[in-house]
Amino acid sequence: MPGRIAGRVIDAAQGGPIAGAQLEVVGTGVTALTALDGRYTLAPVAGGDVQVRVRMIGYQPKLVTGIVVAAGAAAEQDVALERQVVQLQEVTVAAAAERGSVARALDEQRTAVGVVSAVSAAEIARSPDGDAGQAVQRVSGVTVQDGRYVVVRGLGERYTTASLNGARIPSPEPERKVVPLDLFPSSLLEAITTAKTFTPDLAGDFSGGAVNLKTREFPARAQVRLSLATGLNSAAARPSVPAAPTTGGEWAALTGHARDLPAAVAQAGRFEAPLSQAEVNGMVAAFRPVWTPQRRTVRPNTSLGLSAGGSAALLGRRIGYLASATYGAGQEVQTGQVRGQAIAGGNGEAVAADRFVGSTGRESVLWGGLLNLGTTVGAHSRLSLNATYNRSADNEARRETGFSENLGGEFRIDRLRYVERAVRSSQLAGEHALGDAHHVDWSLTLSGVHRREPDRSEFVSALETDPATGAQTARWFGGGNEGAVRTFADLREHAVEGAANYIVTLGRAAAAPALKLGALLRDTRRTSLTRAYGLSAPTLPAEARALPPEQLFDGRYTGAGASWFQIAPLAQGGSYEAADRLYAGYAMTDVGLLAGRLRLIAGARLEHSRVRVVAEPTLGAPVTTTPTYTDVLPSATLNYSLSDRQTLRFAVSQTLARPEYRELAPVQYREVLGGDNVVGNAGLRRTRIRNADLRWELYPAAGEVVSLAVFAKHFDAPIERVYLATSGTRVVKYVNAASARNVGVEAEVRKRLDVVSPALRGLTAFANMTLMRSDVTIGTSEASRTNDERAMVGQAPYVLNGGLTYDAAGGLSATVLYNRAGRRIVSAAEAPLPDVYEEPRDVVDVSLRFPVAGGLSGRLDAKNLLDGAYRVMQGPVVRESYRTGRSLALGFAWGR
Repeated sequence: MPGRIAGRVIDAAQGGPIAGAQLEVVGTGVTALTALDGRYTLAPVAGGDVQVRVRMIGYQPKLVTGIVVAAGAAAEQDVALERQVVQLQEVTVAAAAERGSVARALDEQRTAVGVVSAVSAAEIARSPDGDAGQAVQRVSGVTVQDGRYVVVRGLGERYTTASLNGARIPSPEPERKVVPLDLFPSSLLEAITTAKTFTPDLAGDFSGGAVNLKTREFPARAQVRLSLATGLNSAAARPSVPAAPTTGGEWAALTGHARDLPAAVAQAGRFEAPLSQAEVNGMVAAFRPVWTPQRRTVRPNTSLGLSAGGSAALLGRRIGYLASATYGAGQEVQTGQVRGQAIAGGNGEAVAADRFVGSTGRESVLWGGLLNLGTTVGAHSRLSLNATYNRSADNEARRETGFSENLGGEFRIDRLRYVERAVRSSQLAGEHALGDAHHVDWSLTLSGVHRREPDRSEFVSALETDPATGAQTARWFGGGNEGAVRTFADLREHAVEGAANYIVTLGRAAAAPALKLGALLRDTRRTSLTRAYGLSAPTLPAEARALPPEQLFDGRYTGAGASWFQIAPLAQGGSYEAADRLYAGYAMTDVGLLAGRLRLIAGARLEHSRVRVVAEPTLGAPVTTTPTYTDVLPSATLNYSLSDRQTLRFAVSQTLARPEYRELAPVQYREVLGGDNVVGNAGLRRTRIRNADLRWELYPAAGEVVSLAVFAKHFDAPIERVYLATSGTRVVKYVNAASARNVGVEAEVRKRLDVVSPALRGLTAFANMTLMRSDVTIGTSEASRTNDERAMVGQAPYVLNGGLTYDAAGGLSATVLYNRAGRRIVSAAEAPLPDVYEEPRDVVDVSLRFPVAGGLSGRLDAKNLLDGAYRVMQGPVVRESYRTGRSLALGFAWGR
């Protein structure tokens, strides 16, 4: 039975597809032409060892030998063609060598017009990373905060943007626009690229980096893959762990309405009308009678995935498809937890206050799916549809005890918190070749997020000690509104984004100039609703306050005639609505000079942003903020090819960073008892940033790279998160400083070790390091009381990544990964208190992949082997500290 050969033909220098290339199976008469996306299929092809000749006007012809076609099966073979000014003799390469060449050509780090770093699907597959947030931290200069928020080159998260297949991802977080990348399972991704320099075809609101998640494309031949893994975390490996009660559906992040705000409380609105005691009692009794963490036996972490892809004939047209789904459930325990505050002592030094210790148990779920479809219309057009949906949930319980200096006593706090997040995106895109010199591409993306945090509870007990017996009794701290709090939060965002680009190439020579024009419109609507209620009973007898909260609020003290309870909306509630419309257009040119060795990419982007934020606090009148900006953002990049393996890049540009919605909303929110008060600032201005980058790159062989870069940035009116201790109340606020600067050096190396000794064949070492320094000039602003000699908020002085990979014949591989980020400022403090820093910690992960039999393979992953403590310090005071334990997972995958 004959087989077939399928693959893509690409430009070796640019990495883009070549349409209209001619392919021929030598000696058979079987031919094919590549479509717009460079894909081709040669069929029927007799089984055995065959040769394929590839020709395209303007490119050097190539003969690929050693392609093995099995009877009735498909062989995949990509081909890279070198562009030539004049036709040269045909070159002959082996199929295996050509696959290595194509791998380099497809590496966006080498073929991009600017400074780009990337991690491929193959690298992700060899690591234990289960989501994009874990995988992206392997990129040079990238760190991840809280396991989900990306920070590039040590800058704060506000200077990084995230996109999915080139379209902006909306954020499910109420306080920020940054996207938690742990929402995206790594098995659904083809690559993660991070652009570190600005070109006019990129969004202008970044300076650190623009992260783009590219979902998997359909394969050239039919494939089915099934995977299953299970594991355990060492911190959770104990007889019982803290656990939050469930209502059903938490395993799928679909809990329905069981946690919704009681109807009676919702109907009362802002409590502007007086309430009768009977109405108050009814509201108190209507809350879900759950306040206390449970203890639960440990559960194993599990994950599974299923994908199918290929191409099929439909309505007379061949459709490429990929459908994939993944599900994971895990358990995490934070042990040795410490939380505290710092106050100024008599000598001005930081002194610990409100120190609480405890532990947190969290059960997490992440599942997602994608459907990618693509087809060509003739040889000149391609249409694709990419649809993704990802959903996660965290159900956590926390118990801590400590001493409150403000209240002068010892307390126990129980917290239950459940959060659901969902992100969806549907993108219809088209590419059209209009003759040999004109190319048009467009996309329409509909995206949205939904975040629910229903029925968060905090219950505070005063720990009273009998002076005679020393016995300790926990009694509800019900004299004020912070002793029992229920919070309900809901966020929804919908966005529509349309983009179009037109490229015209003026000639077919290697140095032919190209002009690129484009436009973008994005309309975003966000609604964030947060309601918080405090329950109190100042006159409730001591014996009643000693009852467990589930009994205290079960109705025995809210019956007819009872008048113990009070209910009030709290200031940490509040809501806002945001409407954000962005218009953008750009023009850029790509000109080849010096016979194509030097490329100049220059142009400018025009962005007009209109934002309207209406903030409605729990108490008080709504406040409307309407910042409007028009910015011209120029950019120029020079790429000089020192040789066919070396490139020198120099780029200068101007970008910006706009305030986030919640930062513009002057609504205060606060954690219960001892938490920080956080309030927005309607007067915030955007930050303008001037950037300069210089980078040298060397690609010694397939899969190898050596690079060295320096960069510098100047910030005008940077937005800083400052910590103000005013009138004894801790307040975090966002303000504009006068200016800031950031300079740094990046180095990266990836090299096979068989050059040292043949005994090291199969070993590849890789490492990247970023050293950074920044300083802020506060000027005369609300931040004037903070330290003027410090780094920017979010700035880490260095980032280190390293590792060693072993690849052997037959599918055996092993990888060791190392990561460390330097001491990073979290929040600036009011003098004389020192600033708040996240301390560095070392992270080591190990992953093993091994064949079993047939299409079955196995994996063994060990994560966080050093189990270093996560620690946030303010001088000598521990603000937060905990350990998460080591995790071990064993899995198997089957594919054909």
